[in-house]
Amino acid sequence: MALFGNAHTVDQGQAQQDYARLLGHGEQVHAAYLLIRDTILFTDRRLILVDKQGITGKKVEYHSIPYRSITHFAVETAGTFDLDAELKIWLSGSATPIQKTFTKGVDIYEVQAILTQFVAR
Repeated sequence: MALFGNAHTVDQGQAQQDYARLLGHGEQVHAAYLLIRDTILFTDRRLILVDKQGITGKKVEYHSIPYRSITHFAVETAGTFDLDAELKIWLSGSATPIQKTFTKGVDIYEVQAILTQFVAR
């Protein structure tokens, strides 16, 4: 599942407040990124993919991925002609990675470092 668009970081405190109903007791948002209408949340317990669907975006899928389910991941940096960076995440039991596309508004190395912090525990 690939998302395209103008990605940017979201304030942790704002994300914590906006998605409070999704979070478990004591769960903390460490980083959040907005990709057009969809959001990626890195919490201290899991990765949450917020996928707004349809024309109005009223229907929303919340995909919760425990970090222990991530078998490996890859980042692809932007190039001269391809200005988008990609994050690919493989989950145990799935051969196809989840793909997220970031524009130059997000430091893909920062995203990779955050993911490493939680997956490599």
